[in-house]
Amino acid sequence: MSCSVAIASSPVFSPSRISISRKGSPEALSLNTGSPAASPCSSYSSSPFRSRYQRASRGLRVINAGIGTASPAEPYVDTARSSPPPPASAGSGSVLKRKRPARIDIPLMQGLPFASEGSDGKKEVEVESVRYSMYCKRGRKRLEMEDRHKVTLDLNGDAKLSFFGIFDGHGGKRAAEFASENMGKFIVEQVSTTKGVGSSAMEEAVRIGYMKTDTEFLKAEVDGGACCVTAVLRDGDLIVSNAGDCRAVLSRAGKAEALTSDHRPSREDERERIESLGGYVDYCRGTWRLQGSLAVSRGIGDLHLKQWVIPVPETRIINIDAECEFLILASDGLWDKVGNQEAVDIARPLCIHANTASSLSACKKLVDLSAARGSLDDISVMIIKLQHFV
Repeated sequence: MSCSVAIASSPVFSPSRISISRKGSPEALSLNTGSPAASPCSSYSSSPFRSRYQRASRGLRVINAGIGTASPAEPYVDTARSSPPPPASAGSGSVLKRKRPARIDIPLMQGLPFASEGSDGKKEVEVESVRYSMYCKRGRKRLEMEDRHKVTLDLNGDAKLSFFGIFDGHGGKRAAEFASENMGKFIVEQVSTTKGVGSSAMEEAVRIGYMKTDTEFLKAEVDGGACCVTAVLRDGDLIVSNAGDCRAVLSRAGKAEALTSDHRPSREDERERIESLGGYVDYCRGTWRLQGSLAVSRGIGDLHLKQWVIPVPETRIINIDAECEFLILASDGLWDKVGNQEAVDIARPLCIHANTASSLSACKKLVDLSAARGSLDDISVMIIKLQHFV
C-alpha cells in the first residue's frame, strides 16, 4: 500500500511530495520525500527550516485504523520512538563524539586568616580565686573577642584596696584594651589621695580617672570605643561606677540591687542631653541609636561621636555590711538576656553555700544561659565575694 501527502506552498517550502509505503506487516513503514530537480527548494538546502522539516517528517504517526485494511484493534506505530536510528553510511564518514574535558586540579588554599588581623584567637577566658571569679565567652558571630577585664588586688600592699573592671569594646578591641590596662591605675592614683574625705570627693576621683583614660586614648586617634563598669573596694566601702551599658548588680541577702544605670540613647535624660548638643536619637535596627549609629551614649573613645558620647561616669558608694553577699559585674551580653534578680538567683547557690561554692561555675552558668537565649555578643561575667574585703 502507498499513499501521498502534499505539502502546500509556503514562503519557504516549494510543493513537495512525500511518499509513505507500507509493505507486509504494519511495523514496516518507509517514508520517502522528493521534489523536482528544478524545484526552488534546492536553494534552501542549507536553511535551518529544512532541518526542522526533516525532523518533523520523522515524527509522523500512522494509525493503522486509518490506513488500508488493518484492524482497528491494532496499535499505532510511532516511527520517531519505535524505529531504531538508521546506520551511518560508509560514505558519510565517522560520527564525531564529544570528548570529556581534561581534569582540572585546583590546589587547596592553606592558612586562610579567618580572624581579623591582630586577633588573639581566644574564644573564652576564665579566672577563679577565693575572692572573685571571671568568665568571658566570645560571641558566636565575632571574629575576635572585644571584651576585656582587669583585676588588681592588694594595691599598694593594702589588702582592703582592690580594683575590678569589665570593659566591653565596640568597633574593635583597642579601646577596651587601653581602658583595662590604664583606667584602674588612673582611678587608684586619685582615690589614694582622697583618704578620709567625703563621698563627693571619691566620686570626683573616679570621674577624673575615667576622663583621663578617655583623653589619653583619643590621643592615638584610632577608631572604636568601650563601655565600662568598675568597682573599687577600699576600707570596707564599695565604689561602683559605669559609663555605657555594662552593669553592676549587688546581691543583698538574696535580693538583687542594681548599683548602676545603663547609659543608652533611650534614657530620657540622655536623649535630652544629646539633642541639646545638636545630635539626634533614632530607632534603627531594633534599638534606639545615637546619630543612627551607636546604641550607647557614654563610654571611652568613639572619636567620630565625641561631641555626644561622653566618658563621665555615674558613681555610687555603699558600705559593705553583713547582708552584702556578692557583686556581679557584667557586659550587656548578659543583661540583654538575663534579668537582675534572675542572675542573683542562679549565682547565689553557687556562691554562698559551703558545699557547692564555686563562683566560676556561677559565671559560666550565667554566660551559657545568655548564649542559649540567643545572645551573639561577647559575654563577660565577674562575681566578687564582698565579705573577703570587709
